[in-house]
Amino acid sequence: MTELRQRAVREDAAPEDKRTEQRERRELESEAKLDGETASDSESRAEPAPPPTSIDDTPEVLNRALSNLSSRWKNWWVRGILTLAMIAFFFIIIYLGPMVLMMIVMCVQIKCFHEIITIGYNVYHSYDLPWFRTLSWYFLLCVNYFFYGETVTDYFFTLVQREEPLRILSKYHRFISFTLYLTGFCMFVLSLVKKHYRLQFYMFGWTHVTLLIVVTQSHLVIHNLFEGMIWFIVPISCVICNDIMAYMFGFFFGRTPLIKLSPKKTWEGFIGGFFATVVFGLLLSYVMSGYRCFVCPVEYNNDTNSFTVDCEPSDLFRLQEYNIPGVIQSVVGWKTVRMYPFQIHSIALSTFASLIGPFGGFFASGFKRAFKIKDFANTIPGHGGIMDRFDCQYLMATFVNVYIASFIRGPNPSKLIQQFLTLRPDQQLHIFNTLRSHLTDKGILNSALEDE
Repeated sequence: MTELRQRAVREDAAPEDKRTEQRERRELESEAKLDGETASDSESRAEPAPPPTSIDDTPEVLNRALSNLSSRWKNWWVRGILTLAMIAFFFIIIYLGPMVLMMIVMCVQIKCFHEIITIGYNVYHSYDLPWFRTLSWYFLLCVNYFFYGETVTDYFFTLVQREEPLRILSKYHRFISFTLYLTGFCMFVLSLVKKHYRLQFYMFGWTHVTLLIVVTQSHLVIHNLFEGMIWFIVPISCVICNDIMAYMFGFFFGRTPLIKLSPKKTWEGFIGGFFATVVFGLLLSYVMSGYRCFVCPVEYNNDTNSFTVDCEPSDLFRLQEYNIPGVIQSVVGWKTVRMYPFQIHSIALSTFASLIGPFGGFFASGFKRAFKIKDFANTIPGHGGIMDRFDCQYLMATFVNVYIASFIRGPNPSKLIQQFLTLRPDQQLHIFNTLRSHLTDKGILNSALEDE
């Protein structure tokens, strides 16, 4: 009896379910018509085809040399050899100086942008979206013109004021940048096609998010470089160290999965990488803090028309004596320790690189899983694309820039003097009289005259 009653309830519910399904289908059809598509087009295009999967591009020499190893150990050796090659290349570009470093950052930025935009193009290329790639690269040009124009005006102020064309470009820089962007915006609106409205706006957002992630943060990398090469090298090295040590600890001791987005990541690798990175950051900071070429801000010398990194190191890079807490004294047997103040800041940098930095990699892993790809590209065998190596670096660059602005950077007298010298004589005289009155009221100017 109960079974018959349940069957009757299901039969009564069936028409209602059918009506609900028909109503949802009508809503989908009306939505598709608004976009200029039929219901069948909407259904066939609901799930775009994934981009082609990556192939094995390991050099033939390595393939032959490692042919007798299992795939696990083969991948370990390939990654290790190419990691050492990349570290050696990193040392070379550091030796070549700040200008080469800035050019490398620019090249890396363009390659990362290309990899991300190519994924979008591979996913949606069958739709023949008009001007998609052209507009993407045009917006990259516009954003780079804006950011690098700001950098040139800020750090090459005297040179810009000395050359008339540069001075005009500097004066109207933001207006020119806005005009360029507005041109691209109008081109996008004119490119809208009735059957592709939604996808075109998807790709418009895709391009702008890519610009935000790649261009903005690579610009911050260059700003960190101008603060002193140590602010560029130590953060990047900490991320590299954490990546290597987390892989090593995970490879040999990993047992406990860390996050579903990256099944190969383990808690053992995450924790081992953290402690190794903190120790590495302390040691690297100690070594680099003793060299002026690393700790001095990168400045442009107008007399020689070249970059200089010579200065009197600040207190941040001078050895100081610190008292060790009593609890630790009983363990190490020391009462005081001599270290550079920058080493204390390096603990914050290495902690961020090892605990928060990997989330940039997790974000990239989620992105790749969303589009069913293994790597962003096949640029580096065993590592993937350039973006696969720099997913954590961009997040680190933002943190370093914010950290410097919050805890390190103070007023820059040289920049104030440069701006002062470009003022009209009457403006300079007004500032001079104001400053003299202020120093006199403070009693500083009178005492200085008496000493003379």
